Amino acid sequence: MSGGLTSRCEQLAGGFAKLVIMYLLKLCQDIQKLECYLPLLENLVHHINSNGKNRQVICWILNLKIRWSSVLTPSSIFHLHGPKFYQVDDMYFELGMMLFLYGALIRERALEVLSSDMVQSATLFRKAAGVYSYLAQQVFNNLSWTQERPPEATPSVSFVMSLICLAEAQAVTAKKAEENGNTGGLLAKLHCGVKEFMVEAINILQVATKECKDVPSRLLDFMLSCRTLHESMSYKYLVQGLKNDGKIGMAIGYLRWAVANAKQNVPKDEPWKLVYKQVIDDLTGLLQKYDHENEFVWHEKVPFYDELPLPLQQAWTVLLGGSSALKNNDIAVCLSEFFLAQILLLERGADIE
Repeated sequence: MSGGLTSRCEQLAGGFAKLVIMYLLKLCQDIQKLECYLPLLENLVHHINSNGKNRQVICWILNLKIRWSSVLTPSSIFHLHGPKFYQVDDMYFELGMMLFLYGALIRERALEVLSSDMVQSATLFRKAAGVYSYLAQQVFNNLSWTQERPPEATPSVSFVMSLICLAEAQAVTAKKAEENGNTGGLLAKLHCGVKEFMVEAINILQVATKECKDVPSRLLDFMLSCRTLHESMSYKYLVQGLKNDGKIGMAIGYLRWAVANAKQNVPKDEPWKLVYKQVIDDLTGLLQKYDHENEFVWHEKVPFYDELPLPLQQAWTVLLGGSSALKNNDIAVCLSEFFLAQILLLERGADIE
């Protein structure tokens, strides 16, 4: 009986492995097809623009009836015949949606290889961020507003996706740094960087909801969950560094605030709840340990949160050379600053190679 169950489990595991391999091959093939198609499409758009006032060209574009559905638009009970389609009679719309799909597939590929190759995963996340940044600056800014368009076809959403991908690349760097044995301040800065990217993405998304009312709430929920999670992780490593420096009272003050903040921002989705529970348990365990040690050994005064400095925000500002929050029109400069920050971190011992 046991042998039969073992054999059946092995068959299921083998079948699942084959499905994963087939999915990855299909994903790679789709990316390769887009990489062949996109240069041709961009060349076509360029030639159409050079003859933009030609009536025959205008009629030809109108007859194409370029339509796309949206994965971001919430389903509606009024769309009984399938998803809502958006028609925009502009070749920039076709180019933009294809590039958005390309960025999404690269990001999906980065997620798939994360468990096996963190270096490649971080590289792919940054590549996807570059695609979305180019999309926002060079493509959708040329798209007319005369017709309703999906959330994916707005510059703000592309900027948001670019920041999310940068945050995910930073998170991979933090994970690799942790595996390499880095602790304390370095990991605190890395997780704080993820949080700062998410904060900026949230701010831009709030602007996007004014441009396009179809932006889904679940995207905001995802970013809020990521922000709070990595903020909690940054405090976890910050207090370890403070404790090693003999500042246990300050460490306890940050821990008390971090635990309270994490408990107030528990996400709705079950998978996120499990991750949050682990982080809250880790913070609570550290707090109990430090409280007990301070009570019997150090007897340091524990400051209230409003009496504490803001080392994480200050550290991130110093790390990026004093730059403030990312702005839409400065995205290229900030991307350069991000990569410079990565180099500085790698030189300090967080080499992801």
